[in-house]
Amino acid sequence: MAKSKLELLQGTLDLMVLQTLAAMGSLHGYGIARRIEQVSGNEILLNQGTIYASLVRLQQRGWISAEWGTSVHHRRAKYYSLTASGHRQMAKDAAHWHRLTNVMGRVLAMPAEGDA
Repeated sequence: MAKSKLELLQGTLDLMVLQTLAAMGSLHGYGIARRIEQVSGNEILLNQGTIYASLVRLQQRGWISAEWGTSVHHRRAKYYSLTASGHRQMAKDAAHWHRLTNVMGRVLAMPAEGDA
């Protein structure tokens, strides 16, 4: 039986985009989506509508900026970069997710009654 792709929890894609830009520097939307898919081991597949909705949201919040450029295939593409505000937000969100995953790990490791 084939494993299904992971569904993203609310807010996780935005953090993935911010982290990708922090790690890779300026990228166009397609490049961001492919990098997230690659790093996830293809557990996450992103369609254009999903990634671009996140990019618009992040840009409206001032966490990323955008500028037109030319892709390696000589096409016009909008390149996104992390702003100083985006760096701060990414650090804040990453700290939250680290805390949350730590707590979830402890809860999921709790022995069932009678197993202790």
